[in-house]
Amino acid sequence: MWGIIPAAGLGSRIQPLAFSKELLPVGSRMEQDGTERPRAVSEYLVERLIAAGATKLCFVISPGKSDILAYYGSRVWGADTVYAVQTGAGGLCDAVFRAASVVGPDEAVVIGLPDTIWFPKDGLTVLPDDVLSFLLFPVERPELFDAVVTDEADRVSRIDVKSKEAGSHWVWGAIKMPGHIYHALHALWCQPDRQDEYFGTLVNAWLEQGGEAVGIRAGRAYVDVGTLHGYREAIRLLSEGEPGE
Repeated sequence: MWGIIPAAGLGSRIQPLAFSKELLPVGSRMEQDGTERPRAVSEYLVERLIAAGATKLCFVISPGKSDILAYYGSRVWGADTVYAVQTGAGGLCDAVFRAASVVGPDEAVVIGLPDTIWFPKDGLTVLPDDVLSFLLFPVERPELFDAVVTDEADRVSRIDVKSKEAGSHWVWGAIKMPGHIYHALHALWCQPDRQDEYFGTLVNAWLEQGGEAVGIRAGRAYVDVGTLHGYREAIRLLSEGEPGE
């Protein structure tokens, strides 16, 4: 299974930093020898992708983000790592599909955002293996995210992308899909009239063409650490421990 980590963004909302926003220290973890060390925010996503079964990670970085390569190297927590380069600010779809050359059609794919922290840690494991699926989280301001509207059977009917008229308070925080669907979405995105910036608009086109997707409301807490407010909220969330435990 591949874990795709789009980490090419500038992080302008939380700058200036002297390093990539994905390496922002948030909380800490204990080493095997008992010492405590700061934890980069992206480590939380890496941990969750590996918990979902990812054995290979693809970090999508911009040319100036060599510090991410230096931080994670070629292997992290038993998972091999590779790096793809997004040369310009092409949006999330462009970043996600930079891994298309290494993902096989028979390999599963899990995707998350490296400047977020969410619970439960094993949330991706509840998603089905054979369909495009979204791990959903309740938020107070869905207009800031991609709000996912589902029916009673958890089938996605549409995604409201950063809309003030969002039809749901549940937003996607992570994605899982089979490799062949990943490549089908890539082919759709490559059509001359598309090149979507947001993943939600691409999924809406996928649904309009007869594709399927499900949204599972298994998330309990979701924080975007890309703003100062989100950073403070992440510190609070981590200090309180995992919700529901």
